[in-house]
Amino acid sequence: MLDLATTFGGVVHGFGVAFEPTNLLFAFLGCMVGTLVGVLPGLGPTATIAVLLPLTYGLPPVTGLITLAGIYYGAQYGGSTTSILLRLPGEASSVVTALDGYGMTKNGRGGAALAIAAVGSFFAGTVGTLFIALFGPMLATIVLKFGAPEYFMLMVLGLIASVVLARGSVPRAMAMIMLGLLLGMVGTDLNSGQYRYTFGSNELLNGIPFVPLVVGLFGVADILGALENQVKEKIPPAIGKITSLWPTREEVRESVPAAARGTLIGLFLGLLPGGGALMSSFVAYSVEKRFSKTPEKFGNGAPAGVAAPESANNAGAQTAFLPLLTLGLPSNAVMALMSGAMLVQGIVPGPRIMTSQPDLFWGLIASMWIGNLMLVIINLPLVGIWVQMLKIRYHILYPLILVVSIVGVFGVDFSIFDVYLTAAFGLLGYLMNKWRCEPAPLILAFVLGPMMEQYFRRSLLVARGDLGIFIERPISLVMMIITVALLISIALPFFRSFRKEAFVE
Repeated sequence: MLDLATTFGGVVHGFGVAFEPTNLLFAFLGCMVGTLVGVLPGLGPTATIAVLLPLTYGLPPVTGLITLAGIYYGAQYGGSTTSILLRLPGEASSVVTALDGYGMTKNGRGGAALAIAAVGSFFAGTVGTLFIALFGPMLATIVLKFGAPEYFMLMVLGLIASVVLARGSVPRAMAMIMLGLLLGMVGTDLNSGQYRYTFGSNELLNGIPFVPLVVGLFGVADILGALENQVKEKIPPAIGKITSLWPTREEVRESVPAAARGTLIGLFLGLLPGGGALMSSFVAYSVEKRFSKTPEKFGNGAPAGVAAPESANNAGAQTAFLPLLTLGLPSNAVMALMSGAMLVQGIVPGPRIMTSQPDLFWGLIASMWIGNLMLVIINLPLVGIWVQMLKIRYHILYPLILVVSIVGVFGVDFSIFDVYLTAAFGLLGYLMNKWRCEPAPLILAFVLGPMMEQYFRRSLLVARGDLGIFIERPISLVMMIITVALLISIALPFFRSFRKEAFVE
């Protein structure tokens, strides 16, 4: 049941935490960096958070996570700017926005498209924040009743769902999950004390460090790929003068229901493993086009084609935090990085975080609304500045990012071995991109793998080795059935065509 009094008290407490000067400053910095990340093609929130992760360890946990969250949803805003004005998506979830956003720009309505995107994103972010505040405590209370079998099956379900619902090849994603689980086994077995897959290296006795892995797979690998693809000097196309940011009455009439529908889609898909901002934006656009009375307008400057995906990706970005904060289950690669950041700070994400770390839980939720308000102010008046940032040459930008990455990795444990690991995983990530293997499932499996192993062993200890415990407990059985159903769905032609159409592949 919803406890409105507890929720209201928590929200008030959260705003008290979020309005502390230090947290406000770092929320603003996170939003600024996120906007810049969204504007610049070749960068993304995952790579940026991976690179900046070590720099947040010197901050209080609440401040560090508020900063990382600002980068994440700030990138959703920033990516729309160049998508609309230049048809250069700075962020993957903004690819679909370029279709009608740039069409509106060609029709002289670029300013209105920016306003529709910003207001739709703010509305979706507000609804998403309210959704987390209302249902987070209720979900956390339910999850407290879970035992080891339920947690194990929940994580198995999360990994399978992240593969089925995400883009790309399913077999490759399954291979990445297996690799992630193997990497998570490196180190010392907590139960027997035996060393596993360390190959005689003392540095690996505690397992593969999280920071070198993510900085290599996302930061270094993305830099190598971008330098290969974008090394040529390119002058961005000139944009016309933006005369007005005010949409017409007709544009508002088309945008409002589309933004509402996109928000609902984002709220739901953001909760699913493999969902989040990317899937939400593509599905929302596909739904709007399919059910529109004038589908021929889409691709030529339809306001609904801007409002729906922009609202969906921001709502999805917000609600993706709910499974992490209440279940301890990261739903995508960015949430896996957030989970890693919490674990390094000594905080275990899950249902007890609301009572053990109320400042973190409620402060992060309140900061989301404040950050969304900041982003509206940052994005619309400063459009010209963000577009000018595209003139930064790649041969200047990427070496600076690489230096920050290496310094950050070394600064965590002052270990040169971590730098070597970063280089090795950077090369692996580059090759994975060449082979069209997404690193996100690998990171999810790496984070969840050790926990899955512990919950599996606890389950067998309780059941004295009887695997039937996973089907004897109702909640665990339901999760197992859903997992099997998802695996079967992969082979169904209808579901395969849905995945292809949803992502406009």
